[in-house]
Amino acid sequence: MAGLGRTQGRRQEDGGGGGSGLGAVLDFVLANARLVLGVSGAAVLAIATLAVKRLIERAAGARDDNDPKAEQKALEEAWPDLPLIKTAPKLPKKQRREDLSEPLRPPAPGEAREPSDCSAPPEPLEVEPSPRRCLTLQEQLLLHYSSHLAVPEEHVALAQELARGVCAELQSFLRSKCPELPFGSLFLRGPLLDGLEALAADRVDFMLPVVLDPALWSLIPGEETVVRNPRYWMIKRTDLEYFPRGRSPWDRFIVGRYLSSNVLNETLHKMLVASINWPAIGSLLGTVIRPLVASEELKLEVKHEQVELNVTLFPVVEMESKVLLAAPPEGLVENLWLESFYRAEVSRVKELDAADCGARQSCLRILNGLCKSHPSLRKLSGSPLTHVVLHLGAAGSAWAEENLAARFQQVLEELVGYLEQGVLPSYFNPKINLFCELLEEEIEEMGFMLYRAASEPELLLKEK
Repeated sequence: MAGLGRTQGRRQEDGGGGGSGLGAVLDFVLANARLVLGVSGAAVLAIATLAVKRLIERAAGARDDNDPKAEQKALEEAWPDLPLIKTAPKLPKKQRREDLSEPLRPPAPGEAREPSDCSAPPEPLEVEPSPRRCLTLQEQLLLHYSSHLAVPEEHVALAQELARGVCAELQSFLRSKCPELPFGSLFLRGPLLDGLEALAADRVDFMLPVVLDPALWSLIPGEETVVRNPRYWMIKRTDLEYFPRGRSPWDRFIVGRYLSSNVLNETLHKMLVASINWPAIGSLLGTVIRPLVASEELKLEVKHEQVELNVTLFPVVEMESKVLLAAPPEGLVENLWLESFYRAEVSRVKELDAADCGARQSCLRILNGLCKSHPSLRKLSGSPLTHVVLHLGAAGSAWAEENLAARFQQVLEELVGYLEQGVLPSYFNPKINLFCELLEEEIEEMGFMLYRAASEPELLLKEK
């Protein structure tokens, strides 16, 4: 070190500049580079240092001649040596050692050691999110019920109040317009009141009783009608020889000695569309009421700021323990009345739930809501689902709340079986096939959807 100090002193005294002294330092570094960096690292450093050293020496020589132009020329001649740095061989990543304090060990099979870049800021530690807890089917059903089928109580109360108000106004109009027709008192029906289907404050049925004299009318069983369907009945005018036409106020709706549901519906449709002052009634109730002109059914739309109601009016005949609706099948067939089991369905389901604290009503609400949300399953909602649940109840299945998921899946499996056969017998009359009006393509589509859902019920619970 003392010799190096004397050499540097002589060069400074001779005016040789700092280039030669720096060159000596570079020589020293190169001499020890192999020891510190290894062979490959020393090669890289040597090439880079050689280029810089040449640049410095040429520039120093030009300054000794006191010629600025010569100094500039020397710098320009030295620049071609700099690309040597770019062509230096790169050390493979596997052979680099950034931390000399760490003992060298061969990498494990499949392990690739990444070089650490001291100039780059340390990457923030990624905190793995906690794994999402998978909900059981029971939890998913209860969550779906509470989040999708729950309606605020104030909306339900408002919808019921509006429905009763419209019902009272319609009753008053019919009595003043048709005093000769012995209509009974209108009453409400549907999920808004009975709670079997998906609980929603958007649909209600108005049931308009048609009071008949049993001495003048009799029922013709569905098997004896033109459609040979045990669910449809005909109401025949009897004893015309002794009690000629005009004896009954309903004789004006007779077609071929049968009380025509089509004629009665057409008469009521004209009244709803053309005779009733709905704007005035709507203003009185704080709503907008509009009859659906194009619909063959007797329908009203009731719009309020908070709720909207879809109202359907059904003339209904109760005779011989049968409940018949003026809801004939589509087509050219007239005079048919549809037997309704709705009242018996509601009564039986609630009776079974009360006996074993069951969850049948909850299951039906969920099933109806899911079927209505899938276009291919809409025709399964309502009565068919209720009858499947009633069949299961008759088989002695446990319907406690904790068994909701098991019963839900069992209903899907039972539906698949009924669809495969194309027959769903009525719980109250096994002769009636509740699938008789479904097309074969509809049955296949519904069967395929429910077959998948039976093994993976979550498919029906996915958001659409």
